[in-house]
Amino acid sequence: MEAGGPGPGRQRYLAGPGRVAGLFAPLPVSFLFRLFRPIPAPSLLVPIRAFLADIGLETRETRLRSPGFLPGLLIDNGRLLIDPARLQHPGDVLHEAGHLAVTPAAERAALHGDITALHPERAGDELAVMLWSYAACRHLGLPPEAVFHPGGYHGQSAWLLDNFRRGEFLGLPLLAWMGLTTAADFPAMTRWLRE
Repeated sequence: MEAGGPGPGRQRYLAGPGRVAGLFAPLPVSFLFRLFRPIPAPSLLVPIRAFLADIGLETRETRLRSPGFLPGLLIDNGRLLIDPARLQHPGDVLHEAGHLAVTPAAERAALHGDITALHPERAGDELAVMLWSYAACRHLGLPPEAVFHPGGYHGQSAWLLDNFRRGEFLGLPLLAWMGLTTAADFPAMTRWLRE
């Protein structure tokens, strides 16, 4: 699927349940996220899951019996399982989806559990995953803080966000090498899933 930067297309993800009814009906979720932090997980999960389904990544809500790397999330045979009751940060869904997205299509269905612990050769993909997550936030009109929250990235979220604001995207050559974007177009994506 062709991807683009933020624009009119992103509104389809926010047109239904992702918007707040009543007085705030015309306001996108990203504005409300900034105004009333934190937004309950279900409010952000609707547009995030719709986006992931649209690009071809399967998600399923379920009660998780085993812990994943991030609370309330587990990669299971190439799909992303989400336990809304345990999910602490809905933006983490985009991060975990990024692991699936940057994995070659032929290998995606075999992914399970903590990707970098079970597949140490994939540890370098983390840079691409962070940039993929950032691009997804921009595409959806969500603030990057939805993914790069203070509880994530070993306390380095603020540093990462500062770099992004300055247009410094550590790991961009890797994301471009994967065929997902170009240095000139980022954060717009050429495609969302690695072939």
